[in-house]
Amino acid sequence: MMKKTKIDQTIQFIQDQIANKSLIAGTRLPSVRQFSKQLNCSVSTVVEAYSRLVAEGIIEPRLGAGYFVLGKSSFTQFHEAPMKLDREVDPLWISRQSLEAKPEVLKSGCGWLPTEWMPEQSIRKALKVVSRSNATVLLDYAEPNGHLGLRQYIARKKERYDLKINTSQILITDSATQSIDLIFRLLLQAGDVILIDDPCYFNFQALIKAHKLQAVAIPFTEKGPDIEYFERTLNLKPKIYLTNSGIHNPTGASLSIQTAYQVAKLAEKENLLIVEDDIFADFEFIPAPRYASLSGFEHVIQIGSFSKTLSASIRCGYIISNLNRIDQLIDLNIATHFSGGNLNTEIIYQALMDSSYPKHLDWLRKTLIKQMNETIKKLALLDIHPWMVPKAGIFLWCKLPEHIDASILSKLCLNQGVILAPGNSFSQSQDAHRFMRFNVAQCIDKRVFDVLKLVMDDMVNNNKFE
Repeated sequence: MMKKTKIDQTIQFIQDQIANKSLIAGTRLPSVRQFSKQLNCSVSTVVEAYSRLVAEGIIEPRLGAGYFVLGKSSFTQFHEAPMKLDREVDPLWISRQSLEAKPEVLKSGCGWLPTEWMPEQSIRKALKVVSRSNATVLLDYAEPNGHLGLRQYIARKKERYDLKINTSQILITDSATQSIDLIFRLLLQAGDVILIDDPCYFNFQALIKAHKLQAVAIPFTEKGPDIEYFERTLNLKPKIYLTNSGIHNPTGASLSIQTAYQVAKLAEKENLLIVEDDIFADFEFIPAPRYASLSGFEHVIQIGSFSKTLSASIRCGYIISNLNRIDQLIDLNIATHFSGGNLNTEIIYQALMDSSYPKHLDWLRKTLIKQMNETIKKLALLDIHPWMVPKAGIFLWCKLPEHIDASILSKLCLNQGVILAPGNSFSQSQDAHRFMRFNVAQCIDKRVFDVLKLVMDDMVNNNKFE
């Protein structure tokens, strides 16, 4: 926990005085100079504390008279709505429950790392560096393509996959989700057919629904999409195939070179554009094939972000494509968002440049493999087993025991303070009712497994299967 600043301490002192009735409504507060002497702090500390209390509606300034405590009637009571425990288990169920959850709720089904696993010190150092930047970084709009240094960093990283990229082929966005939204806006119209994996990342389905597209799901195997099924769907004249490259979400599988080559050739032949989400690239030990490496950026668009390994709070993503598409996407981005977050991208860039970041990634990869093995062992005791054992990453796609429905189990566990990720949230075909995605980094607390056992035993004993 961070140590309280002098300003925070001053604010807390005044709030305590109000709470214990030492200061009542209408009481005039000491002048800033008197109060600074009383609390043995600087005048500027008291000025800032008073300003924040004014903003919070606790005190008010009166011209020529000083600061006064406001009465209770001047306060607005704000109450957060409770989590909707009975919400329908749809593609946004996991996101809503995970984002709304209180700190004490265990998020074994969410799609991100625990806060304590993230490189906090790199972010803090970056914030300090950026705070000393020139006014352009702090106050001005970003250039159309986005932060040049960050684009150069991305281009260098892609050399690992034998991709030679001009920085003008990269557009910096606010997130990977915004990247997909822009691509859909540019290239698709309501009613167009799009191919996705089954199972696939649930937010893909949500975006497809928002754009009123027709999704055709391709069964996903341990080596990638089912080739025969993929080829048959090409008769429907799909415009885009949206998939994860590298580590697949939710299965954790990695694309084989044979499957990648066959899909790439079929897509080229039918003029089908592949959009590959490369968001989990930094978790890989050995890079899996990338469609962009096989087909180039005439036939592939690649997207990514830094939310999984650096910061989910400082939103920043990217799109890589050919120059013509990037130019069109820039125009669309200006029309719909005008400009990206100049400040965010500078913070991300400085954090990436920190010498500790590569060490952080190495630690993450090794720790995740250890935690994955531990989670597999603990789930096995509950007769929950992985569909396949991933080579890297944060996800396990697991099959539940007979007669256990993932959606029912998830709702019952939510009542016990554990958020799970039921299989049908990821499945267009709705054939994954006995599957569950587990985030191994969020499964360290033994309560996850205690609650699972408790609820599953109750389901069996009381026939809660429907």
